[in-house]
Amino acid sequence: MKKLIEQILRFGIVGILAFIIDYGLMVFCTEILHIYYLWSTMISFTVSVVFNYLASVKWVFNVDNGKSKSANLIFFISFSIIGLGINQLIMWLGVDKFQISYLIVKFLATAVVMIFNFVTRKLYFENGGNI
Repeated sequence: MKKLIEQILRFGIVGILAFIIDYGLMVFCTEILHIYYLWSTMISFTVSVVFNYLASVKWVFNVDNGKSKSANLIFFISFSIIGLGINQLIMWLGVDKFQISYLIVKFLATAVVMIFNFVTRKLYFENGGNI
């Protein structure tokens, strides 16, 4: 149980840093570069995923699932694309359908994707590559 709590804390730290990258870059792209918010969120999400992958395999998860580094990377990218889809759907619904500011909706999208990421990565990286 202590190991799980420590892992969740590490995941949280990595997640906070990834969120700062994601949110900051999203705002920069949208407000300064005047990029459409859905494109901005896709750009920022992608950059934060790269950071998250590197930090997760180095510091959060015990990546000893018997899979090659390329197999782990393919898994990570595949599930990150699913996470991006979830993120974009929540952003679109919140902003275009419910008329909520993208600055606020991003918090909800991040929380949902964070839970999805932790569960899928923990199951894959620490369960022999099986979900």
